[in-house]
Amino acid sequence: MKNILKNITLFTLFSSIAACSLVEPVDENLLGEERLNFDPAFAEGVLLNAYENMVDQFAFTDVATDDAVHNYLSGYRRMATGEWNAQNAFTSRWWQYEHVLYANKFITLIDEVVWKRDEETNALFKERLYGEAVALRALRHFWILQEHGGRGQSGQLLGIPYITEFYEFDADFNTPRLGFEETVTQIIADFDEALEYLPMDYDGDLAKRPSRYNDSDDDKYQFVFGKDQDARINGRIIKAFKAKLYLLAASPAYMNGQGGYYQDAADILAELLNDIGGIGGLDPTGHYNFYEFPIGTRNFPEVLWRGNASAGMTWVESQHFPPSLNGSGQLNPSQNLVEAFPMLDGFPFSESHPDYNATNPFENRDTRLQRYILYNGNDLNGRVININSAGVDGIDQVSQRSTRSGHYLKKLLDQKINISADGSISASEKFNVYVRYTDLFLMLAEAANELGGPDQMVGGMSARNILAAIRARAGIGLENSDAYLSSIASQEDMRNLIRNERRLELCFEGHRLYDLRRWNIFDETPDAIGLQFNGGEYNEFSVEPRLYNANANYAPIPQNEVVRFNLIEQNEGW
Repeated sequence: MKNILKNITLFTLFSSIAACSLVEPVDENLLGEERLNFDPAFAEGVLLNAYENMVDQFAFTDVATDDAVHNYLSGYRRMATGEWNAQNAFTSRWWQYEHVLYANKFITLIDEVVWKRDEETNALFKERLYGEAVALRALRHFWILQEHGGRGQSGQLLGIPYITEFYEFDADFNTPRLGFEETVTQIIADFDEALEYLPMDYDGDLAKRPSRYNDSDDDKYQFVFGKDQDARINGRIIKAFKAKLYLLAASPAYMNGQGGYYQDAADILAELLNDIGGIGGLDPTGHYNFYEFPIGTRNFPEVLWRGNASAGMTWVESQHFPPSLNGSGQLNPSQNLVEAFPMLDGFPFSESHPDYNATNPFENRDTRLQRYILYNGNDLNGRVININSAGVDGIDQVSQRSTRSGHYLKKLLDQKINISADGSISASEKFNVYVRYTDLFLMLAEAANELGGPDQMVGGMSARNILAAIRARAGIGLENSDAYLSSIASQEDMRNLIRNERRLELCFEGHRLYDLRRWNIFDETPDAIGLQFNGGEYNEFSVEPRLYNANANYAPIPQNEVVRFNLIEQNEGW
């Protein structure tokens, strides 16, 4: 931990803030730490650093699972093929303690700064900013726990060190891990405290303001908590992450249903989802309209929290378009994932299904397959991709550009983009999604099923009717009833279906790696397979092994931290 915490000295804070252009340099930055106490913009820059480097869906951790492979030797490819260890902790989030310290440093500054000259407005600013800092501290600890919580070498289920103060460079960094449930309790306590200070939404709605502000001047409250603060963390986002934490805790790799965490998750999720209309509030185009949008669009009913829209992310298309469209084709979805998409009538994919077409196995399938995977004969905005041995898009035709699996990525890409041979690229916008509502619906389905089976109602919703709505949105069961879903009678069968729906709906968004681990089955990840088209027929082939041991469900803590600090216990098997 020392290599992270020691670097968060005031010198680093100042240089980071200046590098991010949060404030303009003054007198060659000769002003010292005291500037934090009188310059609100400079002081708030510390908090804004706590917002930086959120968990990124475009990291494509799917390559470490059975859903995809890379066509180059990436860290996730090395991880999947046997090089994952404490020295090569490819998915480590230990670095997020840096952002914990930014939040903690900011908390020490709040009362020293005059945010507004008006006394009441100044007090409102202090309270809102304090709530944000505490919420961000909890969020960062959640992400670290999600990665590094696990059973230690002592056999005890452990959490992580929980840091609630700013550490100066000469502080004692040898901080032990808390127990797992103790860590959960600490995170929830911070989330709950933040909820006292932050509104559900930054809309200035006086009827929804936290009770502590009931006697505040209406205009001043609306000024501080109005729509200009949108995109900052708020009460609705906090509750979504509380539910994520409870579901993590309840999962088989952790408390395995003990402790009431499934009920805690379900109650919060039902509240959030009923607030948008329950199942009727499911966005009918939510499985694609959060990434297929025109430049300048800002209204995304599917998205609860996201980063800023950016025109500087066309590298995603450059990396993942197939070589015939001047891309590098880096991420290659597996045939494992392709076969997880059901037939159009909702029954699992099978060559014995009456609608299966051996000459075109992509026909009569769940429509999400066509939207998410660029398979042979599929297109990008009318540009048909032929994945055969006759062209550059064929398997292994061009080193580190052609597919290794027989498929290319389509989801999250702007299909309208054109990449010229010289590398110039047309305009596009993109943003990083932190939470979207379909994820929350699927979380509620999972929690409700674990509480009482397929038809257990929580807030008027059950696993069965949630999945019915999500699958109908994808075109399943529209012409006839979803007979397969109707046939699901047991909790176990519904559990498997929910897990598959999460795999499909949330593919390439950074969820599967952590789902497999919390379900305690990451060590069972099958090898990645591909599909090759030769002479009018398709044949499966082995692409890449998945070499995970029994310890894979709990990720390692970086070994240099464990070596330096004897109170930090490593997870078992690492």
